[in-house]
Amino acid sequence: MLRITDELAIDENDIEIDLVRASGPGGQNVNKVSTAAQLRFDTRRLPLAPDVAARLARLAGSRMTKDGVIVIQAVRHRTQERNRADAIERLRELLVSAHQRPKPRRPTRPTLASKKRRLEGKKRRSTIKARRGSSGIEE
Repeated sequence: MLRITDELAIDENDIEIDLVRASGPGGQNVNKVSTAAQLRFDTRRLPLAPDVAARLARLAGSRMTKDGVIVIQAVRHRTQERNRADAIERLRELLVSAHQRPKPRRPTRPTLASKKRRLEGKKRRSTIKARRGSSGIEE
């Protein structure tokens, strides 16, 4: 069992991990050994609240299919074991961050001092621009 939160745990049999050949540099070894891990997890198997499911879909982005399957490619490391562990850890981090409610934004007003600084800066810029152009002497 993979523990996500106190209430949520995933059965490791629900996670499919396929080992595929990695692209990129690596010499002849890259053509022989399947070191990249491709993790597939169906989120419909989890009892998620609607707000958590919506956050998960937004956070997963293009990694989630229309059917609700999360696909994670892990190719950071050179060994199968480390890529497999990396993919599982990334899935866990994604699910943990989906369970955290965002802090509501409290709108604030600018302070009086910041308003004065802004107006001073505008006045300074205005005088600089006003001094440009003609020198005031007409012929």
